[in-house]
Amino acid sequence: MIKWLLLLAGAGLFYLWLKGKKQAKFDREQSSSPRTGNDQTLTEPKTMIQCQHCKVHLPQSDAILHDGRFYCSKQHLDVLDPHGWLGVASRHVSPNKDPRPEGVAPELLVIHHISLPPGEFQSRASNQHIINFFQNTLDPNAHPYFAEIAEQKVSSHFLITRSGELIQFVSAGERAWHAGASSFMGRERCNDFSIGVELEGDGETPFEDAQYTALAGLVQKLLRTYPNLQFAGHSDISPGRKTDPGKYFDWGKFQKETGISEEKIPYGVVSR
Repeated sequence: MIKWLLLLAGAGLFYLWLKGKKQAKFDREQSSSPRTGNDQTLTEPKTMIQCQHCKVHLPQSDAILHDGRFYCSKQHLDVLDPHGWLGVASRHVSPNKDPRPEGVAPELLVIHHISLPPGEFQSRASNQHIINFFQNTLDPNAHPYFAEIAEQKVSSHFLITRSGELIQFVSAGERAWHAGASSFMGRERCNDFSIGVELEGDGETPFEDAQYTALAGLVQKLLRTYPNLQFAGHSDISPGRKTDPGKYFDWGKFQKETGISEEKIPYGVVSR
C-alpha cells in the first residue's frame, strides 16, 4: 500500500514540474514577442503637440491640423493669434515688412488687385509668381514684365486667389509695404495703420464669388481683433496713381456680404 502511495506522489510531483516548465516557456515567449491590438494601444504614449495660438499642450490626435500647424480648437484657428497670424490662412512669410509706429494699430483695410504676369491670372502658376514677388524670389527671366519689377520690395498682408484661397505674408501686427504714397481722409502714410489685401485679378475682369466669400470671412475675423476698421480701395488712398481694385470690384456686394455699415466705407459703395 505504501509503495502505491509513493508512486502516486511521485507522478503528481512530475506532473507539477512539467506543467511549471511549460508555463515558464510560454511566459518567456510572450515577453519577447511584440504586442498587438488593444494591448499595444493602451501602452503606447500619446504624441503631444502645442496649439499655435495659445501654446497649450494636447495630444496630437485631439488637435486640428492646418498648413502644417496644430490648433486646439476651431476658435483659435479662426482668429488672429497673439502675433498677428491667422490660422486658417496658408503662410508664406515676406521679408518686406517692418514694425508699425509705436502705439499704432490697424484702422484701415485697403483692397488691391494683382496678377503676375498682368492678365494671366487664369494660369495656376500666377499664384506662385505672386508669392515669389512678395518673397523677393521672382525670376526676372521668366517673363519680360518680371524683369521690370523683380527688384521691387513690396508685400501685402493677405492675398485671395481666384479660387478663394487665403494666403498671409505679413503679420497684422507689422507694417506690410503695400500702399506706398497714400492718404486716407487726410491721414498720410497709410502703411502705418492699414492692412493690405490683394485680390488676384487685373481690374478688367469681374472677381469671382469665391473671392468675395473669402474676403468677407477674412473681414469678419479681423474685426474681432480690430473692431474699428474702415475700408477703402488703393485708388481711394492713392488717386491718380493707382486704379485698383478697379471698376469690377463690387463694393455693394462687399458691403452686403460683410454686413458692415456704409459708414465704414467712407468713399462709398459705388464701383469706381
